[in-house]
Amino acid sequence: MEPVGSKTLVRRFGLPTSSATVRSAMGALEQQGLLTQPHTSAGRVPSQQGYRVYVDRLLPAPGVVAQQLERELAGLSLTWTALDDLLLHLSRRLADFTGLLSLITRPQRPRQRLQELRLVPSGDRLLVFLVAGPASGGSLNLRLPPEAVPQLNRLEAWTNSQLRAHPEALIPWHQLPAELRRSGDLLRQALDVQKPLNSDGGSAVASGLGGLLAQPEFSQTASLRPLVQLVEDTPQQLLGPRADAIWIGQEHPHGALEHCGVVQAAYATGDGAHGHVALVGPMRMAYATAKAAVQSVASTLSRLLS
Repeated sequence: MEPVGSKTLVRRFGLPTSSATVRSAMGALEQQGLLTQPHTSAGRVPSQQGYRVYVDRLLPAPGVVAQQLERELAGLSLTWTALDDLLLHLSRRLADFTGLLSLITRPQRPRQRLQELRLVPSGDRLLVFLVAGPASGGSLNLRLPPEAVPQLNRLEAWTNSQLRAHPEALIPWHQLPAELRRSGDLLRQALDVQKPLNSDGGSAVASGLGGLLAQPEFSQTASLRPLVQLVEDTPQQLLGPRADAIWIGQEHPHGALEHCGVVQAAYATGDGAHGHVALVGPMRMAYATAKAAVQSVASTLSRLLS
C-alpha cells in the first residue's frame, strides 16, 4: 500500500478544493489517529484505527463482484459426492472472486464439557473414563506408577469436586493438594493432550494463498513467513474467537495476522454442527465486498447442509 499525498487525491478524484486544504484535513485525521505517515516526506495511509472507523461507520454497499458471486451461488445444488468437494469448490470460487485467501472449516458439533471422570486401576495401567453427558464421553489408558495407586480415590474425588465447582471445566491444578501431586500431574498431562470430547477434528480447506502473497504488503519475507507457516500448519487459527466479525491488524489474537484483515461468518448444518467461512487479505482490502462474499458462501452452506 503506497502512501497518498494531497495533490494525488485532488487530481485523481477531481476534488473541488486546493491540495493545501486537503493536506490540512489529512493532518487533522492523522492527529486523531485515523491516518499515519510512514515517512516525513511521504503521503499518508489509513491506520488500523482508521480502517476500523471505515468498517464500522462508512462501509458502502457491496460491489459487482459480490453480487455476481451471490447469483452464482443461488443456483448451486448439493450434487457433490463428498462434503470436501463442496467446501473445496466454494473455497476456490471465493478466492477467485476476491483475490484473497479463503478458508472454510468443516462443520463441527459443539464441544461438550467434561462433567465427571472415573479412575480405574488395571494392573500397571490406569483407565480414565470421561463423562460429558448421558450419551457422550471417552476414555484414556495411561501407565500407572505403583506409588500413585493409593492416591487414586482421593484424586478422583478432588477432580470431580473441581469439575462441579467450575462449570467451564477449567480444573485449577495449582490448587491440587501436595499429597496428590504425583498422580495429579499424570492425570493433568493426559487431559491436556486429550482430543476434545465430541470433536470432529476441526480441519479446514484453504485456497488463494498465491493471490494473497502477490499483494505488496507481503513482499517482505519477515512479514510473509509467519503467515505462510500458519496457513500450512494450523489454518484454523486464521479465525478469530467470534463467529461473525471483521478483524483488522492487531485486533486479531494471532500475531502472524498483524498486517492483515480477516472477515468471517458462521454457517450451520441441519444436525446442529457449525463451521466458518473467512477471507484473509491486507488491511486495505475491499471490506464491503469481502463481507458480502463471505456471508453469501456461509448462507449457501447453511442452505445446502440443512
